[in-house]
Amino acid sequence: MQRPGGEGSAEAALAANADLEGLSPPALALDAGLVPPTGIAVPSGFVSNGADPVTGLRADGEAELDNEVYAAIDLGTNNCRLLVARARGRGFRVIDAFSRIVRLGEGLGACGALSPEAMDRTVDALRICVDKMNRRAVTRARSVATEACRRAANGAQFLARVEAEAGLKLEIITPQEEAELAFRGCAPLLAREPRRAILFDIGGGSTEVGWVAIRPGRGIELLAYRSLPLGVVNLAERHGAKAYCERTYGAMVDEIATSLEPLEAECNIAAEVRRGRVQMLGSSGTVTTLAGIEMQLQRYDRSRVDGSYLDFGSIGAISRRLAAMDCAERAQQPCIGRDRADLVVAGCAILEGICRLWPVGRLRVADRGLREGILFGLMSPGASPRFGH
Repeated sequence: MQRPGGEGSAEAALAANADLEGLSPPALALDAGLVPPTGIAVPSGFVSNGADPVTGLRADGEAELDNEVYAAIDLGTNNCRLLVARARGRGFRVIDAFSRIVRLGEGLGACGALSPEAMDRTVDALRICVDKMNRRAVTRARSVATEACRRAANGAQFLARVEAEAGLKLEIITPQEEAELAFRGCAPLLAREPRRAILFDIGGGSTEVGWVAIRPGRGIELLAYRSLPLGVVNLAERHGAKAYCERTYGAMVDEIATSLEPLEAECNIAAEVRRGRVQMLGSSGTVTTLAGIEMQLQRYDRSRVDGSYLDFGSIGAISRRLAAMDCAERAQQPCIGRDRADLVVAGCAILEGICRLWPVGRLRVADRGLREGILFGLMSPGASPRFGH
């Protein structure tokens, strides 16, 4: 069990090795002044700052807050992601983005170290990130690495290689900070009611689950959280990523639910769920993929998926349908693709394990998370590392 003060996401389902040029999602809410010492403070109930999508001006004429250009890199076990943005009004406008499946943690569970091939792929992707940051004249940036680099015996050596070959200084963050940043990034999608929420972020090498209190006008407070060393990559590798039988899939769901029982025992979340006092918000490629499939999208559309809702009945039906397919069949699904076909079922099992333990009934889908949380932090006064210095 972890609580704030102890040891401590999400990406759209993308086509294989997609480079997103000029991505411009809706402006995200920003209220960086809410940072009490006892928890995470982020705005709740805001989705957009109401800015005009072309001029960036709000109805009151407010435009850019400053001349800074901000960037956030999230290097996870499976993906390398970048966002570049400018502050606008009470939010920010994304001016560039990049996401590439690098599978940095491939084989990590078996050998305990990052493989040469995985490191080569990742360095190549990070070079692209640095090039984009330079071309966009980024002035403030933060670049973080998560579970794969935390666990790898050669994680520190890999970071030294990245700095030498890509000119980028990465920092390995704790599971707690990873959870806080991911929850900060997606929390603007929370409703003001109910006043309790389950937030989760399913990653490649770990899954962060938080129990939060919503304080209208003051943001959210992280009451407790659990960081599971189980993500789509290591769970898929352990259970066989190509094909799943009903028994294997059920075992993965059971493992997740069991792993979260200490959080349930500590907080008695299920009792609040039964009283209808809990909402759920999920950030990960798994939930965005399932949302895209539920909408029958022929091509992933972030503007439709981010902020949408998934009923638990749909989650179960789609997950079991995908688990019954072989890898080639899953690869043909428009919102999955070849490079994610062997991982999506593990993500479904993680999601179903969460839903089984806490049957809220539906969840809100967030195509935002850790990178957005980093940007919120960079825009806080006195908390922005300079880029290129």
